[in-house]
Amino acid sequence: QVQLVESGGGLVQAAGSLRLSCSASGLTGVLGWFRQAPGKEREFVAFISWSGGTTYYADSVKGRFTVSRDYAKTTVYLQMNSLKPEDTAVYYCAAKRSRLGFGNRPDDYEYWGQGTQVTVSL
Repeated sequence: QVQLVESGGGLVQAAGSLRLSCSASGLTGVLGWFRQAPGKEREFVAFISWSGGTTYYADSVKGRFTVSRDYAKTTVYLQMNSLKPEDTAVYYCAAKRSRLGFGNRPDDYEYWGQGTQVTVSL
């Protein structure tokens, strides 16, 4: 059974930084981060391969966010810098069983965390 638990969300001022963590138990493959703002659909934020060697970002966060995973492959991080009010959302970690492939759509992933709220104020 795969379980994902996010942490690290909170309230931060614009231009500030936060680091989200996603602790994964059970077998996991590739991982992604998504976010959902009130009244909007869940959107892709970042992807990281099983090895950690390949990453991919949504255009809206490219150059500001960095995704990484630890050597044991049990924790994935999302470092968020230069935060903007439009980054305000619930952030979700998602995982696939497969160690191969790519995913930038919610349907690509089989497992989801409960989400962590990120609020960016002016």
